[in-house]
Amino acid sequence: MASSARDLAAATPAARDKYIDLLRVASLGTVVLGHWLMAAVSVGDDGLAEVGNLLAVQPRLQLLTWVFQVMPVFFFVGGFSHALSYRSLRRRAEREGTEGSLYAVFLRARLQRLLRPTMVFIGVWGSAALVLQLAGEGGGLLDVSLRLVAQPLWFIGIYLAMVAFTPPLLRLHARWGWGTFGGLVAAAGCVDVLRFGFGVPYVGFLNFAFVWLAVHQLGFLCADGRLRRPYVLAVAGLAGAVLLVTCGPYPLSMVGMPGERISNMAPPTFALLCHGLWLVGGVELLRGAAGRWLRRPRVWRAVVAANGVSMTAFLWHLTAMLGVYGLLLGLGVRLPEPATGEWWAQVPVRGVTAGVVTAGLVAVFRGFERATAVKGVRGVSGGARVAAAVGVGLCLFGILGLSLVGFGGLLDGRTAVLVAVRVTAPGAVAMTLVGWLLVERTARTARTART
Repeated sequence: MASSARDLAAATPAARDKYIDLLRVASLGTVVLGHWLMAAVSVGDDGLAEVGNLLAVQPRLQLLTWVFQVMPVFFFVGGFSHALSYRSLRRRAEREGTEGSLYAVFLRARLQRLLRPTMVFIGVWGSAALVLQLAGEGGGLLDVSLRLVAQPLWFIGIYLAMVAFTPPLLRLHARWGWGTFGGLVAAAGCVDVLRFGFGVPYVGFLNFAFVWLAVHQLGFLCADGRLRRPYVLAVAGLAGAVLLVTCGPYPLSMVGMPGERISNMAPPTFALLCHGLWLVGGVELLRGAAGRWLRRPRVWRAVVAANGVSMTAFLWHLTAMLGVYGLLLGLGVRLPEPATGEWWAQVPVRGVTAGVVTAGLVAVFRGFERATAVKGVRGVSGGARVAAAVGVGLCLFGILGLSLVGFGGLLDGRTAVLVAVRVTAPGAVAMTLVGWLLVERTARTARTART
């Protein structure tokens, strides 16, 4: 891995935007550290382990989410990368006269590194959950783990939608530029007016698209060099978020909180969009200083190495954290009350241990994150293009459904509501599997046509 990272770093084109790679690693790393810190595991009066949220135990810490809720930065980075990837494939397709195959090949190229490690994660945890439930095992930390480890999958489902919408939104961007971004922002605002002002049911779920696609659209603008005044974005976003939280129905926390009546995350609110705008503006203001830092060979090699395993680490980091707590409980170590001095003193030890376990899991599963390049775009039939689009849709709903219901309901019929539809764990796994196979079918079609 070190040799590969060294070679890749040495071969980096001079025109590559290294800062985008750093933001990708930093945003996922911040999410991992945040999840490790927020987990407040304790033992109840009944002797069973309970997993709470540190931000609920110490509400004043919720203000930290205004800095550490960095998923908007990752989606911004996605927009930047998707724009460059699609344009590169389009130029190749125009040279080969195969523009009709472009959409299917773009989906496969962007989703392979995402879906393969995700399917392995689902397969491993799904199989383990099935075996445990058939054996009658359960209770305590195990039941919580079967639910919690699937929750971060929501991010992958949203990312799938962004990939699928990239080609049409790029066409709108080419025609309207900032106007497309403005339209998405206005749509997100209208959704919240209907939701909170008029009590329209289910309309809030539209902001899963409008809010995140607006942030994604900023990546297009950055790729075109059109984010020239990031301080305006940062100030406007921060002022908007402060005003909405202070005067509106929006909670302080920019992450979901247990038992809250309104969440800024599910579905996303206009306050979260303002938060995303200020974060994107803020990180763009740091571009110059970070760029100088990235000129150091060792720093760039570290970023390259981390990028090669970032998705695998993200998928397995909660498994590592819960495994550490399970080990402590198994060894009879007393868990202090969350947010006490003794609890804070244990934070570095738990974090380092979780990091070591995550590194071990990455070593086992990192090979699935390596994608094979598509050498051309010929021969992808109309049927394969439709199959790819249907596959993305099935993966999207399957992964989002699984993030809601978790792995604990494989046998007991547990359900969760996705928008207005009830989903089960077996149904979500089946949709994801079929969708992935359809996307892979596009890859096989493309490779067959080149041989």
